[in-house]
Amino acid sequence: MTLNALWDVSAPAKLNTFLHVVGRRADGHHLLQSLFVLIDWADTLHFERRNDGQLRRHDLSVTLPEDDLCLRAARALQTASGTRCGADISIAKQVPWGAGLGGGSSDAATTLLALNRLWGLNWSRARLHALGLTLGADVPFFIGGNNAWVEGIGEQLTPVVVPVQVFVLIKPAVSIETRAIFSHPHLVRDTPRAILKGFDAVELLRITAPSGRVGWGHNDLQAVAESLHPEVHDAAALLQSCYGNSRMSGSGSVVFARVASDSDLTPELDGELPQGWITKVCRSLTCHPLRDWVGDEEVQD
Repeated sequence: MTLNALWDVSAPAKLNTFLHVVGRRADGHHLLQSLFVLIDWADTLHFERRNDGQLRRHDLSVTLPEDDLCLRAARALQTASGTRCGADISIAKQVPWGAGLGGGSSDAATTLLALNRLWGLNWSRARLHALGLTLGADVPFFIGGNNAWVEGIGEQLTPVVVPVQVFVLIKPAVSIETRAIFSHPHLVRDTPRAILKGFDAVELLRITAPSGRVGWGHNDLQAVAESLHPEVHDAAALLQSCYGNSRMSGSGSVVFARVASDSDLTPELDGELPQGWITKVCRSLTCHPLRDWVGDEEVQD
């Protein structure tokens, strides 16, 4: 049966529970180590098949850039596969831009996964992974479908089983461009490499140890972000005072705290936020909602 539409397709965000910059390639791309954890803050996309080859995007909430990652992903898959199909892509955007949550990359990955299904291409995960990497370093993670230890420029993924966690997020009014952080002269680029087998999932998630001392890991991008945007520091300090831990996610402005349980949430936090700031309670996902939409082997018609 030929699919004509896919509705209410999820594109979840992610948190970096730590992010180390461990080097830099000759082409300028930074080498990272991080734990990426999927969370239940998500955009929702709708896809309708077109037979005229046209690709059209429809913004259901906020207005997106004219040539955003969704259209670029759709165009890349259309070109690489040689399909004559097109699509109407509608996006209800919820995950903020410049937050370090991978919202745009997640939208691109969901577009690749959905159109692979809608157009009947039956590409394998590895093939979509390779195409996704040409669009952005975070895209392969969302195609991978699992929480993962991430290395290289984002293409080396080792699945990690993460128990469900509760996080409190604060998004200050500022949005941060990734390039501004990675091009900064004061960015630390030589953090020693860690070996995954030396940690379990609980240790990788422990932002603050039970004794109160800082737990393993950090975000090498946070100091630069705080120097450029003091409100990131203020948000981190607020979460630290409420929950005893805080860390910035990715290269964006969101900071988060890990909370032991719902009973430890601070209901008064909303009243303390400056105008334009957002707070949200999120839970981690055990896997990507579309993980089973693509197989590890190529399917022949």
